[in-house]
Amino acid sequence: MAAPGSPWTRRRLLRAAGALAGAGVLAGCGPALPGAPGSTDAAARLTARPQPGTPAAPPAAGTQPVDLGVERPPLLQVPPGIGTVGPAPLVVALHGAGGDAEAGLGVLGGPAAARGLLVLAPASRGSTWDAVTGRFGEDAALLDRALERLFATVAVDPARVAVAGFSDGASYALGLGLANGDLFGRVVAFSPGFVPGSAREGRAAVFVSHGDADDVLPVEGTSRRIVPALREDGHDVTYREFAGGHVVPPEVAGEAVDWLAG
Repeated sequence: MAAPGSPWTRRRLLRAAGALAGAGVLAGCGPALPGAPGSTDAAARLTARPQPGTPAAPPAAGTQPVDLGVERPPLLQVPPGIGTVGPAPLVVALHGAGGDAEAGLGVLGGPAAARGLLVLAPASRGSTWDAVTGRFGEDAALLDRALERLFATVAVDPARVAVAGFSDGASYALGLGLANGDLFGRVVAFSPGFVPGSAREGRAAVFVSHGDADDVLPVEGTSRRIVPALREDGHDVTYREFAGGHVVPPEVAGEAVDWLAG
């Protein structure tokens, strides 16, 4: 599991979710979401899309780096038997602050492999995702490159592409998911802090979980505000609030993967 955010990140996110709540307005209109300052960010829009006619030969099972010529390359987790019954489902998994690609895989871990989901786990260029500390930039661009490479070599089902994350990664997943609803049909946000301002496309379905005793990103100023705003904006939202802190309980991770696979 990705580690909680650093003290600096926690302070910033708490300010973003509290004193700056309402600044992250989706596409410049609609209900205000607890967010970071600034206007909508077109850099959140990704261009990579699954390609028809991609060879259906499945990649080897296991975990392998996606070679993009960068330090901290993305990792691709391939479950056994992927692609043998048609294009594969895919989930992009985003780590929390201070994490890496391995921590991203840990966000969904074993349940995703058991349900036959490809998992692509990028790593942020800095200590956390760029939009959490300012605007979408190099992290989104690198993810776009990784997806382009994946879509060119693996047959991915365009109707079953999702993005998920924990903590800072959950905030980033919400920003990317709302900006790319034509790519990500579903978004999973485990203990998000806010919704980064971004251009908006489509209405992705959203799964949100949060601990009622979270002392890193307290639920009162985060998910309890984000979820109603998402629903008001027309998103189908499944919300699971559990007894606990800044974690993803195994049963919640399993429920989220079942929701994705369903």
